[in-house]
Amino acid sequence: MSSAGDTATDAKTQPSETPATTSTNRRQPFGRGFLDTISTGWADRPESHPPRREQADFAAARRAAVSAAFPGQRLVIPAGGLAQRSNDTDHPFRAHSAFAHLTGWASDAEPDAVLVLEPQDQGHEPTLYFRERADRTTSEFYSDAAIGEFWIGPRPSLAGVASELGLATAHLDDLQLDDDDLTVGHDPALTRFVSELRLVKDEYEIAQMRLAVEVTARGFDDIVANLPGVIAHPRGERIVEGVFHQRARSDGNAVGYETIAASGPHACYLHWTRNDGAVVPGDLILIDAGVEVDSLYTADITRTLPVNGTFTDVQRRVYETVREAADAAFAAARPGVPFRAVHAAAMEVIAARVAEWGLLPVSAEEALDADQGGQHRRYMVHGTSHHLGIDVHDCAEARREMYYDAPLEPGMVFTIEPGLYFQIDDLTVPQELRGIGVRIEDDILMTADGPVNLSADIPRTADEVEAWIARLT
Repeated sequence: MSSAGDTATDAKTQPSETPATTSTNRRQPFGRGFLDTISTGWADRPESHPPRREQADFAAARRAAVSAAFPGQRLVIPAGGLAQRSNDTDHPFRAHSAFAHLTGWASDAEPDAVLVLEPQDQGHEPTLYFRERADRTTSEFYSDAAIGEFWIGPRPSLAGVASELGLATAHLDDLQLDDDDLTVGHDPALTRFVSELRLVKDEYEIAQMRLAVEVTARGFDDIVANLPGVIAHPRGERIVEGVFHQRARSDGNAVGYETIAASGPHACYLHWTRNDGAVVPGDLILIDAGVEVDSLYTADITRTLPVNGTFTDVQRRVYETVREAADAAFAAARPGVPFRAVHAAAMEVIAARVAEWGLLPVSAEEALDADQGGQHRRYMVHGTSHHLGIDVHDCAEARREMYYDAPLEPGMVFTIEPGLYFQIDDLTVPQELRGIGVRIEDDILMTADGPVNLSADIPRTADEVEAWIARLT
């Protein structure tokens, strides 16, 4: 699975041994017979010109917006390269989000590709550079495990990608970069702009978000249907993760982030991804998971389930409080309302309820004071909402005034995800609450008429969750 690099000479003239420079001692020498015949005896493979992709026109409009913001400047948007996992193995490649957004090239994008916007008298001329296919006419075909088609299968051609994306393409070897180029990831202004460009989704992006939620819902159904097997395994959290991953890979590209399958006290750890614990009847299991579809858009959904199918009275009280907070946040979300108001609405409910339960040393009103309060945040330290799209935490490079302090607009997609977490060793809460963690997370599309819960079909209320488990197990 390793690459020896572009070290071979032409197949018909290479000496009958491996190149001197190699990254592994596993390479074996090639005999003269192999070298003389490897390029012959293959059927013709006609050059294909696939139809233009649906997302190509949307990507062109996004590039036009970037062009207008940076007149006369050469702009460089890299896809990024392979990241080493260990020794000679790599992580699966995923293109940089800005690159995918501005090209329309997503799950099948090539490592090390680069989009360049060349300044013209009017606007920019885009060119997509990537390494041309290492087919049977090249020595890399058999000698380079990273790009050779004998190793990894057919790779896209320059002409084929140009046809699909409506972009001029060129070989990566032809790319020359200058010190004056503005490059995403290096130039703060360009990096910020391409992030803020995703704050309001276009028609294609919204359709992809709906698809990601739809596939994710099927993944949650799979988990519920497999609860008996989950409970039976000593590391049931891993079974939850694996069941969801199967759906993500079969119906999408991958998971959009590492699945959180947090049972019992693990649910109180906000980013529990170790997923090595048992799933025990009587406990709750918090599952935070999202499918990334082939366009790279991802859902981000959390449901908290009673493992044995029925909430205890205490679990139900905590669960319904979190749902109350989520519903309050949803009610506060309207076009023109500052994004931060969504969090504030959820916090009002959380502070009021934990004060009622006697968990605060001050009143709910005092806890909500921006300067002197915050005592309730012990039990919900994270925010209520973040933008969602081609990244699970989309638009992360945006300025605060364009993100938390900005008004909500039609086309924005964001999460609502309040929670309550009472850690197992928290002496500020009664014993009956310790080890209970609940989060409910939905994906919200803002429209001109108000918010739409894209994940509303996944059971949310305590009664709906119990009926869901009874129906599928």
